Amino acid sequence: MNSRCLFSCLLGALFILSAAVGVSAQTGNDEEQYGPVVRAYLGYLKNEQEVVDDRASRHEVNRAYYRRNSNRIRALRQMATRIATDTQNDYLPELEAVAADEFRLILQQPPRSESLRIGEVLQTTFRYLGVVRAGEPFYVFARLDPYEQSELIEKTQITSTNDSGSIANPVQTRPITRARRVTSP
Repeated sequence: MNSRCLFSCLLGALFILSAAVGVSAQTGNDEEQYGPVVRAYLGYLKNEQEVVDDRASRHEVNRAYYRRNSNRIRALRQMATRIATDTQNDYLPELEAVAADEFRLILQQPPRSESLRIGEVLQTTFRYLGVVRAGEPFYVFARLDPYEQSELIEKTQITSTNDSGSIANPVQTRPITRARRVTSP
């Protein structure tokens, strides 16, 4: 009788262990479709979630803080995987996810959330990517890289000088090209 009970307990433990290994392998396979940069970013988000979980387990943060930051991490993960899947590229811009009441944290003069359009550039710093509902709506922005920022600033300066009429020191018109990104093999 004891050997039967021991056998059934071992069999149950083996079943649970194999199910857990299968789930972790499936999660790993989900990330295998992405390149090393995207996988590194997803790993970073996983580590951030572990930090938030640890702080919550030590009662260092309240429930609202825990919930909001967990949802923010989930929103960033969803947007990162969406970008990587849509572009089939192993590149992610620096992403920022903010709730509606947090716009002032990243924008000096925040627009109304209803007026945002996907692809719109705000204050020559951020490009609006869309809203992700992860518990609450998070507005996700991509920080423009320095090349994009300087190109955009240059374009706005050229259009503002053209709109002003006569120019004291005319700027030579030259083709605007972006420096090539160098990637190592």
